[in-house]
Amino acid sequence: MGVLPPLNGMIPRRKHNASSGSIPPPDDKHASNDYILSDGGSKEGWRSALRRRFNRKTLHKRLPITAWLPQYNTEKAIGDLIAGITVGLTVIPQSLAYSNIAGLPPQQGLYGSFLGCFIYIVLGGCRAVPAGPTAIASLLTWQVAGGNVQKAILLSFLAGLVELLMGVLGLGFLINFVSGPVSSGFTSAVALMIATSQVKDLFAISVSGTTFLQQWISIFKNIHNASIWDPVLGFICIALLLIMRKIGMIKLGAKSEDGPSTRQKVFTKCMWLLGTCRNAIIVIVTGVLGFWFVASYGESPVRLMGPIPSGVPTPQLPPFSYVRADNSTADFLDMVSELGSGILVIPLIVLLEDISICKAFSDGRTIDATQELIALGVAGIANSFVQAYPGGGSLARSVVANGSGVRTTFNGLYTGLMVILALQFFTQYFEYIPKAALAAVIISAIIFMVEYNVIKPMWRAKKLDLIPGIGTFVLCLTLPLELGILTGVVVNIIFILYHAARPKFSVEMLKTERGVEYLMITPDRCLMFPSVDYVRRLVTKCAASSSVPVVLECTHIYSADYTAAKSIEQLTADFHARRQPLYFYNVKPSVCSIFEAVAKPEHFVVFYEDEELDRLLAADDRLPPPPDKLPAQP
Repeated sequence: MGVLPPLNGMIPRRKHNASSGSIPPPDDKHASNDYILSDGGSKEGWRSALRRRFNRKTLHKRLPITAWLPQYNTEKAIGDLIAGITVGLTVIPQSLAYSNIAGLPPQQGLYGSFLGCFIYIVLGGCRAVPAGPTAIASLLTWQVAGGNVQKAILLSFLAGLVELLMGVLGLGFLINFVSGPVSSGFTSAVALMIATSQVKDLFAISVSGTTFLQQWISIFKNIHNASIWDPVLGFICIALLLIMRKIGMIKLGAKSEDGPSTRQKVFTKCMWLLGTCRNAIIVIVTGVLGFWFVASYGESPVRLMGPIPSGVPTPQLPPFSYVRADNSTADFLDMVSELGSGILVIPLIVLLEDISICKAFSDGRTIDATQELIALGVAGIANSFVQAYPGGGSLARSVVANGSGVRTTFNGLYTGLMVILALQFFTQYFEYIPKAALAAVIISAIIFMVEYNVIKPMWRAKKLDLIPGIGTFVLCLTLPLELGILTGVVVNIIFILYHAARPKFSVEMLKTERGVEYLMITPDRCLMFPSVDYVRRLVTKCAASSSVPVVLECTHIYSADYTAAKSIEQLTADFHARRQPLYFYNVKPSVCSIFEAVAKPEHFVVFYEDEELDRLLAADDRLPPPPDKLPAQP
């Protein structure tokens, strides 16, 4: 109902000076050097302004490499080398698999896995973010571009442009509107959709539809056409991947009082390496198996990837037009229209995923969302020139990098070089990799993205948070992803607005040092136009139950607007009309100036010291004199 139970005793109050919030006027003597351009002094003022704007701190903030490169040493270089190579062994099979999620040729994933790594070395702010294709970005690319290579490449260019523009304008705060429950619901829905998208390769069937329900309806219709050996190989690979993942978590001697021995440390490191490189191991083993079948029998019992173009792509402009299936030409505006809201949704989702990773591996440092936008934006634009589709930071690769001892973003150099070597020399062998094996790689990794573990703490903490979380989850499975998360964000904003429009109150009856009773009402937040009518109505209701003076405690009111000031003016007028004193305690100077600009001075009474209340009550002719001031009875 908005009214909290009475608090025990007096509310703690702070001494406050009405003038303490004022800001001293600028020192004209010093200000004139920079802002008053007199003859011969304009150049000096302009230069000093530039020095303030572009200093060493700004350089380190916008080019993070300048902050850590002077302290780079051999120890850090070795850590980055090991991490970069290890991540390279992970990113190559992942990129091939993610291309399949995006509905694009397998080489497109590799094209987006090297140039972004190089750019992130200079502009990136987190040591454990190897930029490249991601599962979520791949799924969104498939939904937006529909498997069209030209549209996917242009999408990378436009999404990068939007990210860069958002970074220049400082719009990184927009991700704050995506709450934890909405993010969890979206991530879980995406995980199920990605796993669903791989069923077609796991069973070697054709699947149609864009939403979760449509795809499963198509799966059940076509399941009778499933191959025998593809699912057998796929499920064996899933089982092996999960077993190797579990083996990689084993730590021998961890519970021993003396700690692990040298031999145990070696075995633990070998098992960790087995778990970390499990994707590469499965891809290599099944690729060798596919090659053996083709070499021995002329064909494979399972579907293979097929030929992949060799070599690093030649840099070229992204396509600004393409020829449709009906031989009509779609120009740039047509392509932008077909890409639709994905141009805006993908940058936000990529940033949200990237910031989540940065927070996990930031070592307690503050994350600059604006700088991440700039880094991802430049990487996305550059990737479009090498025929890649949108990407960003991947949690799986970040975990591998962190576990490999990564020290700086320089590890991206070795990851990018490994991808280039794979494109240059090994793509001829990738055609023998079974599609079921790549589907197994994706499914075994993606099932751990379903965040079911947040439901229990969310239920304990605040049950209402489950509504936007579960709502986003269901909507993303039944609607296009961008509509699902947009609806979840809108529902969450509605919750925030309702919460802002219904502030909580503490109401208690207190006494002054002279024994005069008064009603203390304490709102817990700022007064803005959504809540002012509710506040006015509730204060009037509480005050109407008695005729004692009312004190509105304003310690928690840090800001107000014109509508709130008008409501306060009406509230003071109402109290004055029924001759009931209303006082305002501890009003912030900035808020006080807003209220005083509208309310009548004789009605708007403010005090800042507890002792002042007795003086105000004694001087108020609307109250009967206190017992000690009554005339003696004859």
